[in-house]
Amino acid sequence: MPMRAIYGCQGSELSDDERRFFAEAQPWGYILFGRNIAGPEQVRRLIDALRDCAGGEHAPVLIDQEGGRVARLGPPHWKSRPPAGRLGMLKRISVAAAREATYLNGRLIAHELCELGITVNCAPVLDVPAEGTDDIIGDRAFASDAFTIIDLGRATIEGMLDGGVLPIMKHIPGHGRAMADSHNMLPHVAASVEELSATDFVTFRSLNHCPMAMTAHVVYDAIDAQRPATTSPRVIRDVIRGEIGFEGVLISDDLSMGALSGTLGARAKAAQFAGCDIVLHCNGSLDEMREVAAEAKPLEDLAFKRAQAALGHRAPPQAFDVVAGEARFSELLDAAA
Repeated sequence: MPMRAIYGCQGSELSDDERRFFAEAQPWGYILFGRNIAGPEQVRRLIDALRDCAGGEHAPVLIDQEGGRVARLGPPHWKSRPPAGRLGMLKRISVAAAREATYLNGRLIAHELCELGITVNCAPVLDVPAEGTDDIIGDRAFASDAFTIIDLGRATIEGMLDGGVLPIMKHIPGHGRAMADSHNMLPHVAASVEELSATDFVTFRSLNHCPMAMTAHVVYDAIDAQRPATTSPRVIRDVIRGEIGFEGVLISDDLSMGALSGTLGARAKAAQFAGCDIVLHCNGSLDEMREVAAEAKPLEDLAFKRAQAALGHRAPPQAFDVVAGEARFSELLDAAA
């Protein structure tokens, strides 16, 4: 029985200590970062080694491959992809062109991930950035209006699913009003429930069929002034599962981020108690992962059903001419330059 956790690792190869830890901890899945990536063959070997430790050949392997400044794969082995904001700007020329380019972007990213054995991508970003907020979201969002984000978020989801990769929409129920970077400190959002419902939540509500979602380490004062969404039973029950109607796998954002307080074990316990199906720990620290593992519960009951349903959305990639797809994608971007 896998545990309700996803872990990272330190380098491009597993240490003996990491192998022993993963074999004992039995995580549901793994996540890769730039520190884990040297070249295609090395990545494939690392993924095989991770799956050999726990989870078997079907264990989910995640990565953040949004494009722009959030991309773990890049030249010379992989294509450089534009940020979401550049794709959103295509709508000024043509709505159809923006949709086509965004679909192709998702499809081409999925192709590269599939070739490596990576099965889950932490994208699209569905946050609606408000004016004057911290730039941690910025051009990671498609636009500043919910309609464009919904339209292009849907195209990204479809492109990745057609390419055999599961998307994770983030950061539910919305990071766009945050005045601070949750990697470093805990943001508070003072907007009313009515404002949040009309803007921040609507993108996630409209795309609530996405198989997976990642939480926001953000406090919404009008809903739960004491806890960020990741550890708030009220936000997860009433907003994410309730108003938004999301029924897929809910994954915490990285537990090691500065927005959260307490020990890593306490954070893992609180996130699971609040309603996160899976907790995520990214920095590869064995000591921290051991703290998380001590509190990670078995993946069973409703969380297990959600996880199985989400994985069931993944299908073999559909037929696709990659060379023609790259050429058409470049043509669409060049037309907007």
